[in-house]
Amino acid sequence: MTSTNKIYVQNEFAPLEKVVLAASEYGYPLEVRLEDLRFLQDSAVEDSLANRGKDYREAHPEVQAQWELERLNFKKMLERYGVEVVEARKLTPAEKQFNPKDGYANFFTRDPFFVIGNYVIEAGMRFLHRRHEIWPLRDLLWTAVQDADCTYVATPFPQVSEADDLTLGQGPFIEGGDVLVLDKHVFVGSSGLASNDRGFLWLSKLLTPLGYTVEQVRLHPDILHLDCALSLVKPKVMIVCKEAFLDGIPATLQDWTAITVTLEEASQLATNGLPLSPEVYITDPVFKHIGDQIEQHGVKVEYVDFKITRSFGGSFRCSTQPLLRQG
Repeated sequence: MTSTNKIYVQNEFAPLEKVVLAASEYGYPLEVRLEDLRFLQDSAVEDSLANRGKDYREAHPEVQAQWELERLNFKKMLERYGVEVVEARKLTPAEKQFNPKDGYANFFTRDPFFVIGNYVIEAGMRFLHRRHEIWPLRDLLWTAVQDADCTYVATPFPQVSEADDLTLGQGPFIEGGDVLVLDKHVFVGSSGLASNDRGFLWLSKLLTPLGYTVEQVRLHPDILHLDCALSLVKPKVMIVCKEAFLDGIPATLQDWTAITVTLEEASQLATNGLPLSPEVYITDPVFKHIGDQIEQHGVKVEYVDFKITRSFGGSFRCSTQPLLRQG
C-alpha cells in the first residue's frame, strides 16, 4: 500500500486507496429557484418548496437517519476493500447561519474540490446553497496536503450576480462532478446547471502547460454533471447515456464498449457508480440490470442501497472524492 500522505489521481478506475466521504447535511433555501431544480425528481422539487428554511434533519428525521445509514453502509463497503476513508466534518452553527436565504449543503464531496494528477483544486460552485460547501472540507484537505508532493489551488470565487440573472453570473464555475480524468485527458461537462465556459477555460489554462488535454463536453440541459451521463468503468468499458451528449460521445471514447442507459435512467443516477479498481464497481441495487452487463466484462459488482442519497441528485461518485487513485 502506498504511503497515505501521497495525493494523486491517475484516472477514474485505477485502484482507489484513499477517499474523502461526504457528510449528510442539507439546509433548504428560503428562496427556491425552480429553474435550477430541473434535474431533480418532482417529489424533491415539491419537498424543497414545502420546507423552505428548514434543516433536512428537522423536516425529515426518519429519512435523515436512513440517509446516514446509507453512507455508513457505503463506508463499510469501501473499508472492506482496503480503502482508507476520510470523512467530512459537520457544519458549525455559524456556517449554517451564514446565509439562510440561500440555504446550505454538506452532502457531496465530489463537487467542491477535485484532484487531477497531484493537483488539488477547490471548485467554483454555481448553486448559491453550495458556494461554501468547501468549508467543512478545508481542515482535512490542509492536513492531507501539508506533507504531500502536490499543488493546492482554488478556482476564483464566483462574483455576485443580479437577482434576475438566471445564469447566476459569469463564474468561473467548475465543479468536480463535471470533471472526469482519463490519464492526461480531462473531460469537463457543460449543461448550464454547473460548470460553464469560463470555468472550463480557467481549468484548461491551469492544466495544459502540465501536459493535459482538457476537453469540454456539451450536455443535455437537464443533466447536472458529466458523471450523471458517463462512467468510465475500466479501460475501454463505459456506462453512457448517449442522449445526454449534444455533440455525440467524445472521439477519445468512440472505440470504447458502451453499456447504454436512457435519459430517464441517467436522471436517476444510473451512471454514478464508483469503480474501486478495474475489477470492482459499486452501484445501487435498482440498477442490477446494468450491473449484470458490467459483470460480463470481468468486473465484480457490489451493491449498496443509496435511494435517499440519490434523491438529492447524486450517488456514489458524488459522495466521494479520491485523494489517491493510481495503478
